Amino acid sequence: MAKQLPFLPTSTPSLRQRSVEVDPIKIGTAEFQMFLDDLTETMFASDGVGMAAPQVGRNERIFVVNEKNGVGVYANPEVTLLTELTEDSEEGCFSVPGIWGIVKRAKKIRVKALDRHGRRVEFSAKGFLACVFQHEFDHLEGILFIDKAIKLIQPGIKTAS
Repeated sequence: MAKQLPFLPTSTPSLRQRSVEVDPIKIGTAEFQMFLDDLTETMFASDGVGMAAPQVGRNERIFVVNEKNGVGVYANPEVTLLTELTEDSEEGCFSVPGIWGIVKRAKKIRVKALDRHGRRVEFSAKGFLACVFQHEFDHLEGILFIDKAIKLIQPGIKTAS
């Protein structure tokens, strides 16, 4: 259940809804490719490492991630935890400006998805990249990092530790 916070984003209803599957045929269309370019530009403009469609008001199961070798596109992703071991991830989010939090994330995951061209991809991720994928996947489920945070930090406001 979402924490009741005065700064909880409410202006984008898609943030709190489970996103719908993307029709694989749609992925190759010019309109959808343009959307992917816009989503990527929005991610870079917000200084982010990932961006999910619900963050820009589009309720579809797709996100982009800025990776070492370029931007990865992940449609209809499945994320499976490969370990019960967790690590604390310090997270912020374009959708919750000015707030940071500590979230426990699985150290290693498996990702299955369709790429920008509708081709099936499957791989394992660990560490920081695994945290990014889990954060973006949560967006597709209508979950924000503040829902899972074990500690929230709002700069300029003193909190008891």
